Amino acid sequence: MIAYKRMSWIAVFAWMAVIFYLSHQPGSASSNLSSGIVAGLLDFINQLAPEIDLDVEVFHTFIRKNAHFIAYFILSLVSLNAWTSSGFRGGARVLLSLATTVLFAITDEIHQLFIDGRSGEVRDVLIDSAGASLGVLLYLVFGKALHWSKKADNSRKR
Repeated sequence: MIAYKRMSWIAVFAWMAVIFYLSHQPGSASSNLSSGIVAGLLDFINQLAPEIDLDVEVFHTFIRKNAHFIAYFILSLVSLNAWTSSGFRGGARVLLSLATTVLFAITDEIHQLFIDGRSGEVRDVLIDSAGASLGVLLYLVFGKALHWSKKADNSRKR
């Protein structure tokens, strides 16, 4: 159990390090990375459905903002798992996970104020918080469904 607890916290800090690394890139490097991803996605979409005409700038913004959402969605999942493995239950683990994730989002946006070509935006914290909230919600829903499934299996075995 101690090894699992340790690994769950390593996952939290490793994912935070990934987010920090990506946030620490100068604006030009970050833009080049996301532009490359957008170009690949647009090529893929054009091959699947050539009749779709996407505005590249709008699509680029959509991808960048969804990257925020997904990154913090994942952070909330690993954070909630770590708090749970540390013995927290019920609302405490939910609040701790959301607090951990949202506070990290805030500090990450402040951090970006000091990076060339980057900015800290309240909108990004809100997007990050929405991703974190959905992550926590899905974790709880699937956890509850798994609990009821196991309970139903046990009652059938009797």
